[in-house]
Amino acid sequence: LLNAGYEVYAFDVVEAAVKEMESKGARGCATAGELAGKADVIICSLPNAKIVESVMCSKGGVFENCKAGTIIIDMSSVAPNSTKAMAKKAAEKGIGYIDAPVSGGVSGAAAGTLTIMVGADGATFEKVKPVLDVLGKNIYHVGEVGGGDAIKMVNNLLLGCNMAALSEALTLGVKCGLSVETMKEVISVSSGRSYALDAKLEKFIMADQFTGGFAVDLQYKDLGLALEASRDERVPLPMTAAAVQVYEMARAKGQGREDMSSVVKVWEDLTGAKVRGSGK
Repeated sequence: LLNAGYEVYAFDVVEAAVKEMESKGARGCATAGELAGKADVIICSLPNAKIVESVMCSKGGVFENCKAGTIIIDMSSVAPNSTKAMAKKAAEKGIGYIDAPVSGGVSGAAAGTLTIMVGADGATFEKVKPVLDVLGKNIYHVGEVGGGDAIKMVNNLLLGCNMAALSEALTLGVKCGLSVETMKEVISVSSGRSYALDAKLEKFIMADQFTGGFAVDLQYKDLGLALEASRDERVPLPMTAAAVQVYEMARAKGQGREDMSSVVKVWEDLTGAKVRGSGK
């Protein structure tokens, strides 16, 4: 946004992050409320719905200090109903509130090539699209407020289940005498291919390195959002429920901050198979 010529204000609970942005030309703020009083468009990306609500609704927070007509773009991954509730509170104060979760990882964020899924009314979407075009490459207006969170949730449900299934399948293959290299070569051109295989097998599992990437804790949270929505909408999600337990086992092993592909260690420990490190 700075490189595109926007005037940018920055706040974070991590002071070093604000200082870094100041060094690039942003104007640092001491609180979220101070920032809210200065910006026309506010973008936030926070860990969960409870934190979003605290930042927005607490005394001295964002809602209390926003100018009328401000638009808040929440890029956090939260349940659709949580976003709808926040948008209703914002509307009572004359504030626009839309959801715009992303896909593309850390590398996509740095390169400005994210996929951004936007839940908003048409007029608000058109107002903020120039800003979103700076941040991402593929911008999708998927429906009303809450729609962005819904499609991100569905996407990450598939990712989480696919990753758990890939780890399970690789372990079975190894126990049946197959090499990981052979499975990669054949499955990559067969019907079992998935994004999990393309993005996680060689770079993380075969390299036996699980730093960076998308953390187990975050994938676990996203699957939890799907289960929360399933209760609201009365949709059974048996495969998702099973996958949650795989990530819970990885978290119990202390792997919460490792890339989600580290769930393969769960199967290694259970079976004695050696899946990791085959690419070294």
